[in-house]
Amino acid sequence: MQNEKHKKMKKQEMKVFTMYEGWDAEKEKQKRSTLVGKTMLAGMENSTEFHAKREACIRKKYDADEIGQRILNGDGGSWIKEPYDPETIFQLDRYHIYQEILRKIRDKKAQNDIRSLFDERKMDEMLEYIQTYATSIESPEVADKSSKKARELYQYLSNNKEGLLPYNKRGITIPEPEEGIVYKGMGIQESQNCTVITLRMKHRRMRWSAKGANNLAKALYRKENKELVETIDRYTDGLIFTLQLQEIVETLSAAKAPKKDGKGNPYADRFNHHMPLFEAMQTASRKAFKKAFGY
Repeated sequence: MQNEKHKKMKKQEMKVFTMYEGWDAEKEKQKRSTLVGKTMLAGMENSTEFHAKREACIRKKYDADEIGQRILNGDGGSWIKEPYDPETIFQLDRYHIYQEILRKIRDKKAQNDIRSLFDERKMDEMLEYIQTYATSIESPEVADKSSKKARELYQYLSNNKEGLLPYNKRGITIPEPEEGIVYKGMGIQESQNCTVITLRMKHRRMRWSAKGANNLAKALYRKENKELVETIDRYTDGLIFTLQLQEIVETLSAAKAPKKDGKGNPYADRFNHHMPLFEAMQTASRKAFKKAFGY
């Protein structure tokens, strides 16, 4: 992260939310996974503001009183909670559980043992195993962090114990899906984060200000929600882009002025100039610009 003067700042977490109703039943028959009713939201706001925006996003699309059941899948972060519906079922994301096991435990056998206990849904035995393992590898060496990391894994899993068991393995009765929708296990969030946010905003030595990251996140999730064209139209009404295009065309026309005056063709320049916007691959954002220009 950086401030407005491009000075390096400490890291800040971007919050990403994906809402959906289930999976498309017909696509599942074709061995393709497609979410039904997917809507995304992302931003750099604090937890309170983001939760308010998230709830507004939900209520804009659904009657909150008619929602049969909310299931929340997250990485266990302190901001991931459901302040608006106490009946929400929380599930700790599978990807992050496996990731933390690999990060905190170096010994391959211990890794496999912990994963096996988790996959067999023996949560108490798994936590006891981690605790015993952490004690067994304690070392007087200050540089040896193995035991400390094992205890961190235990703390992470213990703090989120209520979400360790998959929601569909808890014997909980939830409303039947609507026609054309099927329910499956959770765990799509990391994939959504990667394809929509991470690939565009991380690595390649990029550094963002909080405001810049927030603005780009808005553009990315609105594009994913197929709301980008509507958003550009709402905020610009096409005026800014039309004026800029007019200025560009006038500049090009002046550069192409003939050495001798004549009647000429008033429409010739319009068709002879190359327009990169039209000749490039037509992405969603380029289509939005074309629409703003009136093409």
